[in-house]
Order: sequence, then structure tokens, then C-alpha cells
Amino acid sequence: MASRSRTRPRGRPGARRIGGPAVSLALACTLLAACGDDSGTPELVWYINPDSGGQAAVAENCSTDDYTITTQVLPQDAGQQRIQLARRLAAGDTEIDLMSLDPPFTAEFAAAGYLAEIPEDLQQKFREQAFESAAEAATWEDQLVVAPFWSNTQVLWYRKSFVDQTDLDMSQPVTWDQVIEAASQNGGKIGVQANKYEGYSVWVNALITGAGGQIAENTEAGNEADITIDSEAGRAAAEVIQKLASSEAAPADISVSNEGTAGTTFGSDQGSFLVNWTYIWGNYGDDRLGGDIGFARYPQTVEGEESRPPYGGIGIGVSAFSDEEERAVQALECLTDPENQAVNAELTGNMPSSSAGYDEQAVQDLFPPELIALFQESLEAAAPRTLTPYWSDISGAIQSTWHPPSSVDDQTPEQSAQFIEDVLQGRRLL
Repeated sequence: MASRSRTRPRGRPGARRIGGPAVSLALACTLLAACGDDSGTPELVWYINPDSGGQAAVAENCSTDDYTITTQVLPQDAGQQRIQLARRLAAGDTEIDLMSLDPPFTAEFAAAGYLAEIPEDLQQKFREQAFESAAEAATWEDQLVVAPFWSNTQVLWYRKSFVDQTDLDMSQPVTWDQVIEAASQNGGKIGVQANKYEGYSVWVNALITGAGGQIAENTEAGNEADITIDSEAGRAAAEVIQKLASSEAAPADISVSNEGTAGTTFGSDQGSFLVNWTYIWGNYGDDRLGGDIGFARYPQTVEGEESRPPYGGIGIGVSAFSDEEERAVQALECLTDPENQAVNAELTGNMPSSSAGYDEQAVQDLFPPELIALFQESLEAAAPRTLTPYWSDISGAIQSTWHPPSSVDDQTPEQSAQFIEDVLQGRRLL
């Protein structure tokens, strides 16, 4: 890859800090050595999620004569990433300057006072630059608290040869009911993520938001938030899961299925439909299935109501305890510049959080034009998981009450609502 210029427009320094931590975690932590190279140039340490070199390349692009940016890799598991960062930040660790955050943890870190404030002018720029779903996932209490970096979404992948056996018109929106019926009647299996893990909560959330509902509202109230999963939308979501789990289209491993096993089901002789992230094209696209892979908008939960595909990605936050807070805030503008979003996408397959990033030729070359357009359309409509500091508790409660899929019925939303409230109020443990 040709080298990229390190010169970028800079945001104003002087970010304020959100108030002190709202929670404390007991821990024993060994801090890293002080930052800075032998020349005395300040070093910004960016804690990143594991990838294939994209974030390290962006860090190099954004290093300047005023500071260098280096990377430290967090654990592979997102939950372990959260734990490591939260423990160190709860202790006021000054050695973390920048951090890559999964969307479900953004509200938690902001509410705890772990994230430095982003100046209003930069907030506005990042909002205007990002897809609506990316900006929403990066916002807490009306403030954009992390800079959207890359974004992911799910689409409905299908085997063209299988759909040819059905009467489905994949150029038009399809519903979960239609997909399940088509697969059941023609010997196909549908790949979903329904193990007892975060991916299952992603599916439940997409089904509920696709029916016009929310798992929780008034989330600024913390553990006093309104739990709204027991609703018509919640019951519509439960109906979809119940229908698939009890149908001929359910894979034998549905209760332990994840992104990987669902992909394997899709690639098998019984493969028909799959909901999964953008990387599936790299696994099965082009000629890997003999040109048999198609793609369409995420299925509708309720016929006639637009689907809300799942949203995933990464936002970059600045630690409120960094000794280099002003420089770290300044670096956000370069790190999330659309050109650098494209650098990251080319190396990792993790797609930009902005339409300008998609306009970069390196991104356009990754996928067919019609798939690029579908990704962007899906990101505009995508629904992040409920923005709350208590998402980890809510997600765990959903997994406990909606798993296994074969146990889901019209009573599940009510039961899960009560369990979520009990967990949030400390009356029950996960």
C-alpha cells in the first residue's frame, strides 16, 4: 500500500473531563511504564481490539512531530476488553490515552466518567461525517462521547440456487416468516446466532427494534430505566424465534450457534439463508460457492415495517485520566478521518463509519457495487443495542430468559422484563 500523508486538520485542544467515576471496582493492577520515546516526543498509547494491522497502520499515519501514537492490543473477547479497560480506568490509570470501544460499553464508560469530553465543534463534525446509526451508538446524554471509527451491519445472505426453488422475490423486502417458510418447505437450514452469548442479544434486539419497539427506554435513569421488552414488539420478536426454533429450517445446533457455525451451515448442502456480518462475503463471495451467494436487506420482523439491521463497530474514546488528554482529543480527527477509515477497511475488512470512507477507492474495491450500496443502506437504518450503562446486565438477563430458542414463547417477553428489573435492582443474580 502506498504511504499516506500524516498531515491532517486538527481539532481544538483543551477537552474537559466528565465527572469522576460513578462506580468503583476492586482490583490489583500493575501499571505500564511511562510513555515517551528517547527523543522526548510524547507518546499516545491507543488500546485496540485485535485486528490484522489496520489500527496500527492508522496510528502510524496519524503520528506527527508533536506526538507518536502506538498501539496495545486488548484481549480477543469483547467482554474481557471491557473488564481490562474498566478495571484500569477505575483505578485512575494514566497510561491509557485512547481506546477502541465496542458500542455496548460506550454508555457505561461515559456514565462512569472514564471518557474525556470531545469539544462541541468536533462532536458536530463527527456526527455529520458518520452514518446515523454510528453517531447514535457513540452518543450518551446528548453528547457524542467517542469518535465513530468503523461500522458493521448484518444483511440477509442467501444461496441463489436455493431461492430459485421458491417463489420469493429477493429484490423486494422479505419477512422472517417468509424466509422460515421457504426454507422449511424446501429442505433448507437458516443460519442465525442463538447461543447463550452476546450475539443472541443482538438478534433479539434487531427483531424488537424491527417491530418498532425497544428493550428499554429512559436509560439515563440508570437502573431505574423503563424496561419495555414486554410489548407487542417483544412478542413479535418471540414469535419469530419460536417459529424458527420449532421449524424444519432450524439447524440441529441452533442453541449453540454463533457467527462461525452459522456460516458453516450456510456453506453446507442445506444452506439457504443466513443473517451475518459483512465479512461473510470474504468467506463465501466471488466464486467460493460457485457464484451462488446473494444478499438482501435484513428481514422484516413485521411485514410492511422496515427492518432495523444490527449495528456493530468501534468508536475511539479518550481516557479522562490520560496525562496527554489534549493531544489525544486532537488525534481523534486524524484517526477517524475517512481516508484512514478506508486504510483500516482495506487491511481488516472492517468497514468505515462514514459514507465518505466508502467513497475511497480502496473500499469500493472490496465488494461489488450493489453490496457496497446495501451495506450503506443497512447502516443508515441500523439499530444499536440499547444505549445504557447497564447493557451488560440487560444482555445477560435476556440470554438467561430467551435461551434456548426452543423455550421461547409468548410469555418470554414478560418473564424477561421481570428478570431484567430484578437484576437491575439487585434482587436476583445473573
